[in-house]
Amino acid sequence: MQAICLLRRGQLQTMRTAVRAVVTVMILLTMGGCLIKPHPMENGEIHARAVKDFLAISAVDEPVAGPIDLYEAMARAVKYNLDAKVKAIQVQLAHQQLNVAHYSLLPQVAANAGFDGRNNFAGGVGQSILTGRQAIEPFTSSEKNVLAGNLALSWDVLDFGLSFVRAQQAADNVLVAEEEKRRLAVRLIQDVRGAYWRAVSAERVLPRIQFLDDSVSKALESTRQIVGQKLQAPLTPLNYQRDLLNIQREVRRLFRELSTAKLQLASMIGLPPGTSFDLVVPPRETAIPVVNLDSQKMEEQALLLRPELRTIDYKKRINAKEAKAVFLELFPNLKVSLGGYYNSNSFLLYQNWLSYAAQASWNLLSVFRAPAKLKAIEANGHMLDVQSLALSMSILTEVHVGATQFVLAKQEYQDARNYQQTQSAIVEQTKNLWLTERTNDLTLIRERANDVAADVRLDTARAGLETAYATLMATMGEEAVPSSIAEQSVAQLTEAIREYWEPSGFTMSGGERRTEPHATPAAH
Repeated sequence: MQAICLLRRGQLQTMRTAVRAVVTVMILLTMGGCLIKPHPMENGEIHARAVKDFLAISAVDEPVAGPIDLYEAMARAVKYNLDAKVKAIQVQLAHQQLNVAHYSLLPQVAANAGFDGRNNFAGGVGQSILTGRQAIEPFTSSEKNVLAGNLALSWDVLDFGLSFVRAQQAADNVLVAEEEKRRLAVRLIQDVRGAYWRAVSAERVLPRIQFLDDSVSKALESTRQIVGQKLQAPLTPLNYQRDLLNIQREVRRLFRELSTAKLQLASMIGLPPGTSFDLVVPPRETAIPVVNLDSQKMEEQALLLRPELRTIDYKKRINAKEAKAVFLELFPNLKVSLGGYYNSNSFLLYQNWLSYAAQASWNLLSVFRAPAKLKAIEANGHMLDVQSLALSMSILTEVHVGATQFVLAKQEYQDARNYQQTQSAIVEQTKNLWLTERTNDLTLIRERANDVAADVRLDTARAGLETAYATLMATMGEEAVPSSIAEQSVAQLTEAIREYWEPSGFTMSGGERRTEPHATPAAH
């Protein structure tokens, strides 16, 4: 009994020491947590980030080697536009998540090693139930310090089934990311076409606008001198001056609208702000886009190929697989394991051994949880169906609106071209009259301003026509760029896009597009 009392007294002292140590550690951790405060970033860190971002934006992997045409602008936008890069990185992320999901299908192989030590032996005694006396002397079966390790393989059958379903969903998420990337490419090409033609208009007209503004400024200075010196009746030069000011206001308005066109295009194609580059200025008399406006075929193609609808289709498939996962959770789970173990305890008869086990378990509460999960999945599926219907209606409307806008833009372009040709003839006749001194400077300046405005209207109408054409192609789900662009250079991608968009003038290659795998149902 005395030995038992001594053992118990020693245990109490050990417990007190352990409790004090635990309390001390908890107090230190609590004090450390209370000392955490908001720590704003320092100016040096912000400056380093700003410099890093600026250098990244300013870097051009493939500098501009010559004048940029429409197809090189498209290629640079697809390759270097920052929004397009974000979508490309999202696709890469989806692929990496799919790779991670593949590894979750493998069994778990765990290697463990550990050390266990104490300040005294883990011992014990025995006591008689009948007499209450100590039966044996205090003994131990473990050393003070023990090293242990194992290498074990385990496989969870239910987790394997769930991981298989999650991997299928990850594969569908890859396709969702691809469709989002495709949708952005379509929108980007649409914006680049409009921006390119506006920039072309600026290239053509801005020098003439500057020359005209200088002419108006000189004429205004002359009229001010006439008014100041009272060489004529005040009303005549003042009316003349008012007309010149109206012309100057219109000229400067055109200058403001066109002066930022190249900056906007540079931003779209991934060039740093302030980069100097030239454009290939095509002749005004170029072939205009030609589209087969068959409403039934356009509607069918839009419903088959629009990336927004395809994204919902993949989300429906993901939702259906979620229902499979819920049904899998209803089944019992079987876990099997196999491993080799080692323990340095010299009291063990065998310090190395092989262990194998099988365990079955069943979460009975999953039976009650499943109906609620299935109802949520069904509600999500119904929401996706309604979204698909609403989006289909919106897309069909966009197809008809796009076709109408294309026809109207084409007519507007024809009207603007006729107006520009007429105005050019008027300017030529007015110039001849001015040379023979049968008209004054104001009339010539006014007609030159009208001529510049007519050129701008023509270029604007052409930009509107190209934008309407790209919008119509986008509403029908046409690919913006070839599907296999991979890691091509700007020059290679430019030629690929040129062949894709320009098989005959500015028309689309419908036959080439229908050979794409996603267009097979439309052909049937």
